[in-house]
Amino acid sequence: MGVATRTAGAADRDQVAALLDTAFHDDPVSGWVFPEEEHRRAVHGLFMGCFLDAALAGGRVDLLEDGSAAALWLSVPAGEPEEEDDMPALMRRTADPDNERAELVGRLTGAIHPTERAHAYLLLIAVAPDRQGEGLGAALLMPVLEQCDRDGLPAYLEASSARSRELYLRLGFADRGEPLRLPDGPLMWPMWREPATG
Repeated sequence: MGVATRTAGAADRDQVAALLDTAFHDDPVSGWVFPEEEHRRAVHGLFMGCFLDAALAGGRVDLLEDGSAAALWLSVPAGEPEEEDDMPALMRRTADPDNERAELVGRLTGAIHPTERAHAYLLLIAVAPDRQGEGLGAALLMPVLEQCDRDGLPAYLEASSARSRELYLRLGFADRGEPLRLPDGPLMWPMWREPATG
């Protein structure tokens, strides 16, 4: 499936942030972080905007031309980070200061993030709810994964739902260790993809 994509920039922030908010509003992890529906509607977009700002500042954001899907990527070097990751605290401070889960989810996923090899990190991929199931997510990811294959670079992500995990399995990812169970909450699946050879 061929789709027209481009690299999003600062001028696209509002559009992509709205897409992330809508696409992840009913995600199991978002529901765990913000269990009250009305409150989630009020702060969820701020929370998702933190991920987007990180990708715009230090990674890349691939956007379908029609705005129906976006993928946020970071390049992660090998080795333990030299400084503590302040992103989880920023997410809580920005979106919901009284909600420890807004920080905890980042702390828990950070604790299991692999450090032994450089890799491409799929921070998030969002597809508009009315376009899900059309293959847009796979079409958006494949060019990056094919580039990873050419470069001999692995890729990593955390699947936040059983449905998304199935997509990633089809794209060559495999479970990396046991799933992460959020306290009194849903599972997240750390997944790793070795670059294809030949």
